Formats: sequence, C-alpha cells, structure tokens
Amino acid sequence: MNNWKQFSINGGILVLLILVPLITSRTDVLTWLYLTLVYIALSQSWNIIGGYTGQINLGHAAFFGIGALAARYIWLHFGLPLPLAVLGGGLASMIFALAIGVLVFRLKGIYFIIGTLVLAEILRLIFYTILPEADVMPMKLLGAYSLVPRYYLSLLIAVITVAVVYWISRSRLGLGLMSIRDDEDAAEASGVDTQRYKLLAFNISTFLAGLTGGIYAYYSAAFRAGGLFEPVWTFDAVIIVFVGGVGTIAGPIIGSVFFVLLKQILSLYLPGGLHVAVFGVLFIIVVLYLPGGLIELMTKFRKRTSAGDQ
Repeated sequence: MNNWKQFSINGGILVLLILVPLITSRTDVLTWLYLTLVYIALSQSWNIIGGYTGQINLGHAAFFGIGALAARYIWLHFGLPLPLAVLGGGLASMIFALAIGVLVFRLKGIYFIIGTLVLAEILRLIFYTILPEADVMPMKLLGAYSLVPRYYLSLLIAVITVAVVYWISRSRLGLGLMSIRDDEDAAEASGVDTQRYKLLAFNISTFLAGLTGGIYAYYSAAFRAGGLFEPVWTFDAVIIVFVGGVGTIAGPIIGSVFFVLLKQILSLYLPGGLHVAVFGVLFIIVVLYLPGGLIELMTKFRKRTSAGDQ
C-alpha cells in the first residue's frame, strides 16, 4: 500500500512538472526549475560513484565538461538532431572514463580523490588554453531561443538519472557497490569483483554526467570551454548529495531543490559570492552533526510525528 501511495505521489509530481510550461510562461520559474533538474541529474550521477560505491570522485566536472563540449559540437557542426547530440555527449564522457578507468582505480583512498581532482584541473587548463574564446550560439538559433524545450529535455534527463539510480539501488549491482562502499576488502574476500564493479559504476556515473553536460550545452547561449571543467560543477554535486542524503534516491532530489532555492535567495542578499562560504559551512555542519542529510532529518521528524499520533 505504501508503495502505491509513493508511486501515486511521484506520478503526480511528474505530471505537474510536465504541465508547468502550459500553466506559466514566466522565465524565472522555468529557469529555476531547469537549474533544479540539472542539479538533480548531476548529483544523482555523482551519487552512483560517491554515494553507492564510496569512491569520492572530485573530478566529476571533467565528464560534465566533455559531455557538454561533445554535444555542442555534434549538434552545431554535424547537424545531428539534439537528442542524438546529447546522447553523443554522454557516450564521449563514458569513452573517456573507459580509457582512464583502470588507471584511476589503481589509486585508493586519498590518492584516488586527489587523482580525480587533478584530472579535472588538467582538462580545465588545457581547454582554457586551446579554446580561450567563448563559444556563442549562432544568431539564427539565438533568435529562436526558447526555455520550454530546454526545460523538457532537462526533465527527461533528470527522470532518466533517477530511474537509473532506483534500478541500481534494487539490483545485484547495487548490492555489490554498497558492499564495496562499506568494506572493499571484505567485499573482495566474499567474491565481489571489486575492480569490475567500480569500473561499471564509474562508466554509468560518467555517462549520466555527460548527458547532463549535453543539456547544459543546449541551454547556455555562450560559454568558455574551460569553464565547463571548473571545480564548482563537482563540488555543487557533492554538497547536494551530502546535504540531501548520501547513497539515497530522494536525497539528491531534496538536496537539489534546497540548494538551488537557497542559492538564489543568498545571492540576492549576500555580496561578492559570499553564498559559497555559507554552503561550505552548511556542508561541514551536515557532515559533523547530520551525516544522513535532510533525509535523516525528515525520517526522524516523521517517526516522532507518528509516535505522537499514537
């Protein structure tokens, strides 16, 4: 019964999101929802490798950036339909992950974290150097620019990423990933092919990050290639997952809504990007005092409410 209730609620929210552009044409509303959906997709993609597998990848921006550049190039220069271009962005990120995956997973612990961070920084510097000028959307496309198709594409990618994480959480693959997260040595001793499982999680995670980069490339009228590899694309996803709830399905969704809303409010009232410092402090507080994130807080509140009713 609870499953049917949850299914009905989720279905109702999805229908409401589909109807939003028919209800309102306000660009601020559509932009806020678009950004929230992008962060849901990006944080869920990181959640697979960081939340379920326990491998803290601080180079997630590398795969977001590759996906964005590849999708933009395929769309504008090869003239392929946008869905194929976005899919191409996801595949480009996954191919890059396949190429470096075995090498990266030779590193463990802090060395893996530093190695992935350095990887993204190297790509950022390379693309700032070889593509220093802004990539501007052609005037013909700018004249016909509309938020509505970009909103619907972001909704589709967000739904796909959530569906993938849902499947992983209830599959044999998910059990293997969570066993690696809890104790990699014990998982290997019990017969789990840890290297294969980590590579598989890495490839799925990077493919979804590439898809997310693709929808950002479609949304953004202009960007500098190096900016797509900025650490903020990684750290925003990490903060959202930890604040929402690591290794959960709903955590990154709740965290994304909270993050985008709070970011918009703080950026209006705090000068000079001080909202970034606020998120840094919030992240530390959550890690120290609420390791389960907002999901844990909501669960505790629900239990207390149920106990009070009884």
